[in-house]
Amino acid sequence: MDDRLVRRLRFLVEVDRIKQVVRHNPLADGSRGENDAEHMWHAALAVVVLADYAAEPVDMARVLTMVLVHDLVEIDAGDVLVYDTEGRAGRQAAEAQAAERIFGLLPDDQAGHLRAAWEEFEARHTPEARFAAAVDRLLPVLLNHAAGGGAWVDHGVTHRAAREANAHVADGSPALGAAIEALLADAVAGGMLRPDRADE
Repeated sequence: MDDRLVRRLRFLVEVDRIKQVVRHNPLADGSRGENDAEHMWHAALAVVVLADYAAEPVDMARVLTMVLVHDLVEIDAGDVLVYDTEGRAGRQAAEAQAAERIFGLLPDDQAGHLRAAWEEFEARHTPEARFAAAVDRLLPVLLNHAAGGGAWVDHGVTHRAAREANAHVADGSPALGAAIEALLADAVAGGMLRPDRADE
């Protein structure tokens, strides 16, 4: 085998480890935690299904690339609950180091392409990245809601915290932002999210 093929195959074997990274949100039936590979597949399918709700016209190939690689850094950095402010401290450096190692397994041109897609997703400066980020945040809300609260109940998440963590969704898709607002309001009414107190 030529060296470029060997490097690509090594990368594909390495990223198989993403199937072992368990996320904080559950599957819709609440039976177990979702893993990162399942989440990225679900996000890719959601991008295709929800493409017409993007706030601006988007290059679908770029959006799909972003959602298929955006959590690969969690092979090294692990998954941290979006509501865990302490756990997220120092996260950027850990994820950048992971990106260097994981994408660096590929030939330089492909490594640069996928690393750039990951960085674009993180920065959210393009319509594609904003839509990818919107879909990425929609799915945990949808799954926690479907599972009767999931991570929200486990971690005592408040309505305000959930709204703040998902506020950027409307930048990529006003319709998905509104859907999240409705799901969160229903979650409060159903006891899945703690209501906000006046002093919070």
